[in-house]
Amino acid sequence: MPDRSIPVIETERLVLRGPEPEDYPKFRHTFSSYRSRFMGGPLNAYEAWMLYAAEIGHWQIRGYGMWMIHDRETEATLGMAGGWKPAQWPEAEIAWIIWPETAGRGYALEATHAARNHFYTRLGWEGAVSYLDPKNLDSVRLAERLGAQKDAEAPTVDGNDVCYRHPSPAQLRNSQISDGIELEIRSYYDPLFTPKGYAID
Repeated sequence: MPDRSIPVIETERLVLRGPEPEDYPKFRHTFSSYRSRFMGGPLNAYEAWMLYAAEIGHWQIRGYGMWMIHDRETEATLGMAGGWKPAQWPEAEIAWIIWPETAGRGYALEATHAARNHFYTRLGWEGAVSYLDPKNLDSVRLAERLGAQKDAEAPTVDGNDVCYRHPSPAQLRNSQISDGIELEIRSYYDPLFTPKGYAID
């Protein structure tokens, strides 16, 4: 049964809901695969189970967390996106991961844009960061498309990551970043749209 305390976010193509037990198989598959190499994986079965339990518990401890991304039409899970701040994390971050078979369709951009808007408008966040492996070029480019910039002065999680700082609510209101994101997201509504030359998650 869905946890009613976790808000549901809807976009044109997606529904973001709290993680449920039935969503776990896709999570386990992804985090036991090479795709999770920039997020501490691949994980064994026990490690994947513990991480998924942490995803659910994070909502109870922090009052926010990672949503499971669902396709509005099919209800299929596509990945996860949302907020993440384990113990000892320097700052709250916006994070994402898309299942391998659904990558490349703009779902991460659409979901993280909606999640960030929720944190800013509903929870009163004045900013956020994303901690990224510098070798994870797709995520670096996605962060940049969201308007985030590398903050070389910010503390990192373990010294092996880089911190990308998202624009504040005021910066988003006074720029064309949000409009640009919305335009790019709408491009993905066209089934014939095939972007080239930049990260497409």
